[in-house]
Amino acid sequence: MLARGLAVPLSGKPDGPGLPTFRDVTARCGVSFRNAASHTSQKYLVETMTGGVAMLDYNGDGLLDLFFVNGAALEDPMPAGRTPDKSAPRYWNRLYRNNGDGTFTDVTEAAGVRGHSYGMGVAVGDYNNDGRADLYVTNFGRNILYRNNGDGTFTDVTEKAGVAGGGWSAGACFVDYDRDGFLDLVVARYLDWDFSRNIYCGERRAGYRAYCHPDQFPAITHLVYHNNGDGTFTDVSKRCGIGAAPGKGLGIAINDFDGDGWPDVAVANDSMPQQLFRNHGDGTFTETALTLGLAYDDDGKTFAGMGIDFGDYDNDGWPDVFVNALANQRYAVFHNQKGQAFEYASGPTGVGGLSILHSGWGAGFLDYDNDGWKDLFVGQGHVMDNIELTQPAVRYLEPLLLLHNTGGKFANVSGQSGAPFRVPLAARGVAFGDLNNDGFLDVAINCNDGPALVLFNEGGNGNHWLSVNPVGAKSNRDGIGARIKLVGASGRTQYGYVSTAGSYLSANDRKVHFGLGKDAQARLLEIRWPSGTVQRLENVAADRTVTVREGGP
Repeated sequence: MLARGLAVPLSGKPDGPGLPTFRDVTARCGVSFRNAASHTSQKYLVETMTGGVAMLDYNGDGLLDLFFVNGAALEDPMPAGRTPDKSAPRYWNRLYRNNGDGTFTDVTEAAGVRGHSYGMGVAVGDYNNDGRADLYVTNFGRNILYRNNGDGTFTDVTEKAGVAGGGWSAGACFVDYDRDGFLDLVVARYLDWDFSRNIYCGERRAGYRAYCHPDQFPAITHLVYHNNGDGTFTDVSKRCGIGAAPGKGLGIAINDFDGDGWPDVAVANDSMPQQLFRNHGDGTFTETALTLGLAYDDDGKTFAGMGIDFGDYDNDGWPDVFVNALANQRYAVFHNQKGQAFEYASGPTGVGGLSILHSGWGAGFLDYDNDGWKDLFVGQGHVMDNIELTQPAVRYLEPLLLLHNTGGKFANVSGQSGAPFRVPLAARGVAFGDLNNDGFLDVAINCNDGPALVLFNEGGNGNHWLSVNPVGAKSNRDGIGARIKLVGASGRTQYGYVSTAGSYLSANDRKVHFGLGKDAQARLLEIRWPSGTVQRLENVAADRTVTVREGGP
């Protein structure tokens, strides 16, 4: 087996003990995006929910670029039959090309991705296996599939592909659920809602209006599109079983929770039971969250699931689930019991007590200090911009939250992680990846009706790392759904899963990042591809990105 890789030198602070800090480089790097949510006196719920962000290498130069989803112009109130207007530049979605020198260039117009409708989220995947990252943008309205042309431009192929959807789409993900070598699409939808049904919520006598609770509106079915391998998709939402379980879906993530080799789908639902769709390997799914202990918190209550991640935080080989919530509900950690059930572990992990007064959106497991344990990063802010009127202890704008993982227990290290953690925000989508190729994971944040944030991880603690870039052959070219096992030189074992999905309405870098601590190499790197092929590489040097081609070299 041959692993092709590029050694990338570390940069940042000098080697030494301690945890890395993050630096806000948004202005310096040239990212001027500002989310335009069009808040109105009508408190249209869609205003407070946008938007997502993606990290992707759209031009294949080895550098992660940024894509931000934007809202659209709303009238106050919206006339009957009128749709949101995205024509003005301030409402366009934005694509920024990474220049490789710490700066980005806005290439939205040249790339042809300004969008239409009221934007919500984004998914990234190479749906046609041509080696180029394609984009799927979800909207309140019709969604958009952009095919990457390989010359810096994209073509809207939504109608030809048959994936426009409709209604209120939220999180989406590319996943080869039937392992035929082509990426399919799963789209979580939020509510059965439109402007004509925007009832009054709040206190009329007190003189203020508020965004309505999702309980006021019906759930809606999620969408599943099967990739036919010829540039078109077939709507199999009902046939595959996912369409039989309506939800109020926002975040979406994938992993193989029971180790049977088939990717399962988890959906964060707002104020109704969480969902886990078990893949039977025959093209069908069953919603199993209730029977597996993933639907409710430990009091048997629903909570406002928004952001989600699906990863192995305690390195036991079984992927766990994180779902955040609103203030006074606690963020949820569901510990995987060897594929047989999930245990609500917010208390034992420390996450429950640390999050009781917080409201979370984009979130993810990431080893930000490269010590071999996946930490938790959460973008925060309440959904209600006037929440202080009824809950004085709760804030609409909140600082970011960073929880450091030590052996499966989490501690709040936000206060020692840099100036960006002291700024109150209305954070929504959050994406993770190494923007400057220094081996330490960075963060991009889309803030509702506010400026974006790009945070560089300063690193510099001397810990080693390894990033795995899988390239499928018989499997889908992205390798989405591949399970990666890494055994460090010291014998410590970690697990990763190839996916761009997770967080809130956002898409992360596809590469799987491992922190190695003081290990200067990985004793073993094992990749189980969706096709069933297993590759093993031994004595892989650290501090580089290794490209592994299915079947090698």
